[in-house]
Amino acid sequence: QVQLVESGGGLVQAGGSLRLSCAASGRTFSSNTIGWFRQAPGKERAFVAAISCSGASTSYLDSVKGRFTISRDNARNTVYLQMNSLKPEDTAVYYCAAAKNCMALRSYEYNYWGQGTQVTVSS
Repeated sequence: QVQLVESGGGLVQAGGSLRLSCAASGRTFSSNTIGWFRQAPGKERAFVAAISCSGASTSYLDSVKGRFTISRDNARNTVYLQMNSLKPEDTAVYYCAAAKNCMALRSYEYNYWGQGTQVTVSS
């Protein structure tokens, strides 16, 4: 079993930066894909970024490429999402999730979810 706790959300001006953290517990952490998803009011939860088991490969939503960077530190059981050049459209609740697949891109592939952290980007 894996437990995930997000932190680092908050209010930031457009163009600013924010770093989200996902702290995980569980023996299988290093074998899991870790992904970030976001959900805006009235919208379905959407994929943002994912990092493979070893951290060797990453995948991003097209609209965040070049602005967001996902990384993981397996020694600390932590995954990060560095968000730069933030835009108001990035406003959402951000969730981290763990999948048993080595690289998962779809919401239904993820088995464990954190509680979410609010990110608000002001104009």
